[in-house]
Amino acid sequence: MEAESEPYVRLATLRQLHQVVADLNRATSLADTLQAVADGVVAGLGFELACVNLVQPDGDLVIAAFAGNAAAEALITGRVGSRASWERRLSMGEAWGDLHFIPHTEGWVLLDDDVPQWHTEGPEPRFADEWHPHDRLYAPMYASGGGQELLGVISVDRPRNGRHPGAWGQEALQMYASQAAIAISNARLRANMQRALVRLEREQQALRASEESFRQAFEYAPSGMAIAEMGGDQHGRLLRTNDALCRLLGRPASAMRRYSFADLVHPEDIGTLLRTSAEGGRAELRLARRDGTYVWVSLRNSVVADTTDGPRFLLTHVEDIEERKRHELHLAHRASHDSLTGLPNSAELRSRLSSRLCRRPHSVRATAVEALDAAYGEPSAPGRAVPEHDFDYNPHTDAGSFDHHVHIVAPTSDADGGAGGGADDGTKGLAVLFCDLDGFKSINDRFGHHTGDAVLIEVARRLTTCVRDGDTVARLGGDEFVVLADGLGSADAADLAVRLRNAIIPPIRVDGRAVRVGASFGIGWASCGMSADEVLHSADQRMYVEKRSRAKVHRRAG
Repeated sequence: MEAESEPYVRLATLRQLHQVVADLNRATSLADTLQAVADGVVAGLGFELACVNLVQPDGDLVIAAFAGNAAAEALITGRVGSRASWERRLSMGEAWGDLHFIPHTEGWVLLDDDVPQWHTEGPEPRFADEWHPHDRLYAPMYASGGGQELLGVISVDRPRNGRHPGAWGQEALQMYASQAAIAISNARLRANMQRALVRLEREQQALRASEESFRQAFEYAPSGMAIAEMGGDQHGRLLRTNDALCRLLGRPASAMRRYSFADLVHPEDIGTLLRTSAEGGRAELRLARRDGTYVWVSLRNSVVADTTDGPRFLLTHVEDIEERKRHELHLAHRASHDSLTGLPNSAELRSRLSSRLCRRPHSVRATAVEALDAAYGEPSAPGRAVPEHDFDYNPHTDAGSFDHHVHIVAPTSDADGGAGGGADDGTKGLAVLFCDLDGFKSINDRFGHHTGDAVLIEVARRLTTCVRDGDTVARLGGDEFVVLADGLGSADAADLAVRLRNAIIPPIRVDGRAVRVGASFGIGWASCGMSADEVLHSADQRMYVEKRSRAKVHRRAG
């Protein structure tokens, strides 16, 4: 650089500095910016060689750009010097503002450190400020913002005028290093933004691909799928359904969006649905088809959540299990019903009977009620009706508790030993009619099991048609049947036995022949404190009493 006393030289240098700074800002990448920094030193600041050392993430400095000598550029570009060696260099020599000058008289101690170096040869200086081939001048580049974060170091060599730069040249190099730091920071920012944009684009592409995969998996799934809203006034409303679910329920997708699963579920399964929705689990329930029928389905719910906004919607998988449920119900029916007649079997009969009975005897219960009446000053009257919310006596504690069990009691006349034909005291109870067919064994032996089975099937049909809805007709086995009829008095039970016997007596046609069977009935009464077996045994014994008494009548008549 020319002597700084010449203003026109300073102006020319300023113009060159302005041009090289403009070149810095036109660079399109970080690598281009670093090379522009090195080129600008050679083109605009009057040095023959320039090297840009860039701080790496690990703190060491790598030679990122070189200008002025192709051989040197090929030899040392990309090589790394340790941060410790660079800090040592920046602490030595003379401080020219932010610049660091290490004269050849001190620089010899740096010949063996790990910073990559390029040595140029030349004559010894002839005067005090002449540049020596081993002189070193560094311009640190610091990040903007007031801190002292080191971005890199510009190293220069061989001023074209052969002299140490004066105050003007030093300030120009320092200003250029500051502008280079800004350009490098901006280039890094642009590079980071470009990487972020590329990453964002890739993520968006992956998201679009994922959404498309989900859409295809949702739309073309072989089983039903639905997306329902969560929270707010529209909680549970179906937002989207696939073709499989629409076909299963026989409803178009446009119509499905008007419903929630709560609108479609069977009334008996609404509680199950609400528990499943709250827990995000699974359940088996019935959904309504468009034709009014119901189909058994398995619902599996997944709550799709957002990390910031909480639950977003409910993803429901709907699987048609109608065939499996039908098979399960068939197996359950076979386990609880007679395979020949279709009537409840012995196990089912005992289960239904036991569900109506408690283990507390009526006498203990009556005592407890009388104790309550006495405590409240209301003496109990004979035959007083027992309220639905009765006192639950506990023999293991001093107090009792109120329960909701309606105690089963027997009519007084029957409880005293009658067979149903005594005076009716008005008490209604659960009658147990034990039926045994008369003459069935001879039919079975004479005409075979095929005819016997046909007779049993017809008897079962006739018994079923003679009872009320809610009454139970069961087959114990062989030719024994039992009828449970609730809410009957003694006279009602006796009348029912007569109607059932008269229904059985008419001829039964099997394979073109008519056969006849009779029937003997024993009427028993279920009562709390009795077991199911005790109730059935009581009715069975009375049936045998009737059978023997009828046999004696026939013998006397003969």
